[in-house]
Amino acid sequence: MKINSSSASRKISDSLDLDINKIYQQGNFNGFSVSIVNDETTLYQKGFGFSDIKEKKPYTINTIQNIASVSKTLVGIALLKAQELGKLNLDDPIQKYLPFKVINPKFPETPITIRQLANHTSSILDNEFYLSKNYFLKPNQNLNGAKLNFDDEQVFNTSDSIITMAAFLKNVLAENGKWNKNSFSLHKPGTIYKYSNVGTALAAFIIEQATGQEFSTFTKEYILKPLRMKDSGWKFEDIQFSKFSRLYENPSTVLPYYLSATYPDGGFITSINDLSKYLTELIKGYNGKGTILNWKSYKEYFTPQLSATNFTERNTQNPYSESYNVGIFMGFGYTGYIGHTGGDPGVMSMLFFDPKNNLGRIMIFNTNFSDKKGNDAFYGIWNVLEKYQSAFSK
Repeated sequence: MKINSSSASRKISDSLDLDINKIYQQGNFNGFSVSIVNDETTLYQKGFGFSDIKEKKPYTINTIQNIASVSKTLVGIALLKAQELGKLNLDDPIQKYLPFKVINPKFPETPITIRQLANHTSSILDNEFYLSKNYFLKPNQNLNGAKLNFDDEQVFNTSDSIITMAAFLKNVLAENGKWNKNSFSLHKPGTIYKYSNVGTALAAFIIEQATGQEFSTFTKEYILKPLRMKDSGWKFEDIQFSKFSRLYENPSTVLPYYLSATYPDGGFITSINDLSKYLTELIKGYNGKGTILNWKSYKEYFTPQLSATNFTERNTQNPYSESYNVGIFMGFGYTGYIGHTGGDPGVMSMLFFDPKNNLGRIMIFNTNFSDKKGNDAFYGIWNVLEKYQSAFSK
């Protein structure tokens, strides 16, 4: 653990452990990890509970799992790295890089740009097929009683029906795609914010087309290796699967291991230890001291792209929601916090930092919640981290 070894810091760490454990004992979550970082290092990180309840396997700082939409922040970094390399420009029309035609049929003369994908104004929507055709069971797993459908809409398709990201995107976005139904909004591209997972995957696919590298390979070369995120990756074959946590719909319902065709929108697999290195880099980048992008790129990454006119409704209730404004796949809360949230079957995650004090927090959970008790516990842990973070940084 990379915290100050002084007795004072140990006492703070022990007190924080106790406070988080009190909330964990309420029984809302099977396992999770948390961290506090600044622009230099990880100040605190800890795993709680179990990565596998049945096997009583502890959830540690090296336990790995997918982190849902926090993954999108890496797509933004990758876009700007590709731009630095001269492979694309954010203001290019997406059609310049696509092997199939993608237009909003209501506005056929208005090209969609890469920047619009990154700030969620592309007019591309997540239609019904995003949930029903996109998620697949991991091949060769022992289901062992795992629940095979997450909810009424979320379907885990069989592993023998897995399709590529390119095939999925073509099916839902191309003019003659077989799943191209309600794939575009009634708003002109570039005008209205509408959060889009499919748009995120399309941005990653464009990176592949522009660079000639698979997205997972590109990000490994330009993000993971430089930051020494050794336990992270996008695919099961890229990581040490023995470290992977089980995922749970609720504390008593285990889910199967799964993957998605649009994996860049939420399929990043990592540990709290690795993700803490990433958040420290983001805080450095915000302050002009980053290592994986140049100063100009980081400035663009962290520049709010939208104004009030781009929203039909705007989140001014939850300070930890990325839907108040957006940079290049990087969210801004209404109080100034910068980061992203994530939610997927068996996954809840948060990653934010405060630019006023360069302190950041992360949480990764292997259990969903659907009631007020779970919500209060989730944010209770988040608030406890905030309570202690300044003490660690002194």
